[in-house]
Amino acid sequence: MQTPRISASSYSNTAPLIWSFLYGSNRGKYEMILDNAPARSAELLANKRVDAALVPVIAYQLLADLRLIPNVCVGAKEKVKSVCLVTKGEDLQQVKTVSLDISSKTSVALTKIIFREFLGFEPIWKDSKPNVEKMLTESDCALLIGDPALMIQESGEEKIKDRRPKIKDQLRKFDLAELWKSYTGFGFVFAMWMANFEKVEIAKQIDFAHARDEGLQHLDEIIANYESEIRLPHQEFHKYLTENISFTISDSMQKGLELYFSLAHKNGLIEKCKPLNFA
Repeated sequence: MQTPRISASSYSNTAPLIWSFLYGSNRGKYEMILDNAPARSAELLANKRVDAALVPVIAYQLLADLRLIPNVCVGAKEKVKSVCLVTKGEDLQQVKTVSLDISSKTSVALTKIIFREFLGFEPIWKDSKPNVEKMLTESDCALLIGDPALMIQESGEEKIKDRRPKIKDQLRKFDLAELWKSYTGFGFVFAMWMANFEKVEIAKQIDFAHARDEGLQHLDEIIANYESEIRLPHQEFHKYLTENISFTISDSMQKGLELYFSLAHKNGLIEKCKPLNFA
């Protein structure tokens, strides 16, 4: 029998969901493919090269015949910290151009919804790699996701390995989950495990919820794996993974997901708005 294949990004906020497959009780049972960009996992899922993948939620609407793995996600009830818009001090109402981190279509669509639906205007969009200094040289505002966003400090300086500021200007950071919550009252789901319809039975053999719970029991080890790359104090990192990120879908988050899909369809960001179908 062929070993089931699964895929996920290597961002720190996915680590509790995949720790079990790399180091814990599920090690060796499944083939794990890791990549920095969440969009890469969506590509593997679309090409049916994996049996299940942890992918940005917009993939559910963009790809055919997918099923959602229930109860497990990467999301936020209030404030996510690692998905943000950054300006050189301006308020979002003053923004005319936005450089978009192309790593996740979910956050790009969310950004467009926030500007169009809630702020009432549309800036010029530019695709960009996640380099805040370059992005803010080209645009008034930058969308960053994952660990690059997490390293944008609330005080406004991006820390690098030698701890010197990379940008001297005073930056402003706008948390996308916090913005979404303020306008809708709902939490937000950024990524979920998904499987192609014909792979559902294989995916059902994998206990993703148990893997999540096991990972959450090893947060100190997870943080140690990232501390050389992400310069956050241990306590702040622990708070991020336990308070900012939600790995279980609440009722508010599921309603937020449904509203997000509805608004994405309204704004022409997806062609259809499929109802949520779980494996």
